[in-house]
Amino acid sequence: MAIQHAMRNIEEANKDQLEGIFGDTSWTNKNFLSDATLRELIDHFSSETLSIVRVPQDELGQGYEYLIKKFADDSGHTAAEFYTNRTLVRLMTQMLDPHEGESVYDPTCGSAGMLLVASLQLNEHGKDYRRLKLYGQEVNLITSSIARMNLFLHGIDDFKIIRGDTLSNPSFVEHDKLKTFDVVLANPPYSISKWNREAFLNDKWGRNIFGVPPQGRADYAFFQHIIKSMDPVTGRCAILFPHGVLFRDAEQEMRQRIVEADLIECVLGLGPNLFYNSSMQSCVVVCRMKKPKERKGKILFINAVKEIRLEKNQAFLDEGHRQKILSAYQTFEDEEGFTKVASIEEFLSNDANLNVPLYVLPVDESRDCKKSVNEVYIDWKMCLDEKKDTYDNLISLLGRSGFQ
Repeated sequence: MAIQHAMRNIEEANKDQLEGIFGDTSWTNKNFLSDATLRELIDHFSSETLSIVRVPQDELGQGYEYLIKKFADDSGHTAAEFYTNRTLVRLMTQMLDPHEGESVYDPTCGSAGMLLVASLQLNEHGKDYRRLKLYGQEVNLITSSIARMNLFLHGIDDFKIIRGDTLSNPSFVEHDKLKTFDVVLANPPYSISKWNREAFLNDKWGRNIFGVPPQGRADYAFFQHIIKSMDPVTGRCAILFPHGVLFRDAEQEMRQRIVEADLIECVLGLGPNLFYNSSMQSCVVVCRMKKPKERKGKILFINAVKEIRLEKNQAFLDEGHRQKILSAYQTFEDEEGFTKVASIEEFLSNDANLNVPLYVLPVDESRDCKKSVNEVYIDWKMCLDEKKDTYDNLISLLGRSGFQ
């Protein structure tokens, strides 16, 4: 009881950030935590004075992030629910470049890694990260508590994390409309089938402006929620998606309408294994409500499938990879085998298909070269993924031609 009382005192002392964070945890349940183990934990943590004031800046937060990653490593396929590859999050944040005083939103925030990286990036550049306003929604109760504690232990005060289902019950609303934000970073749960499509047909928030996704794949429901959550002037977003959102036939009409609205600024094709504990290829779609004049009516395609480092079936973006991709995004020019600036008309001529290899032709690599085992493995994985993409496209074409 003394431990539960102490936890309640912690919540009460930090009501805005931590209210209810420990829930109804039973510290007296010996099936989960024996007296001996509990005593060892108390003795261990009592040996040091752990506080944000006493511990060097950010060490508590770094320790907590380490534990989050450790749990992700040990949890198998469920890790993707609360942990996104931090090297990729860093790139997405660099592409959107949040500024002091701006609002940053993640509609499916998991452990708040994207919100955290946005703050840390400002801090690294000598800017006041405390002036960022952070917002997140997370459907899982425990994960939402992890998110709040993660931000709190990094010394961040101005955040609001709410537990709830973003599609069925969005939490951030102003004047009977969805609240809008300067920056939206997201890694939505991919291709979920258990969602309320019927409600989305008559969505009270107007998130079906480009169409209603199929029951089996809610990706474009999240996509449209994000678009509606962007500030009409400063709004920009980077969304991590599975590769299929770029070309699947069932979403062709929605994809075409979004592109014709001139919202998509960049499509970044990435290699396999960047999703946690999944070999799927991924992509990042960058949108901007008000594109610069020179980018209007254009989309930059970046073929970065080989810009990864593979380690134990998990891929990472090293600093060199991120800088190469970021430079290409900022330059916004054609580069043989890597980038292509395409017009909306070219997109329409490709049957509203955003698949990166349609626009960026690979450079001939038939010349002699020495490759590591990892590089050969990546090439093999890419061949398998490209074969599947080709098959999916063929099925789509046959379907449109009337073949069953």
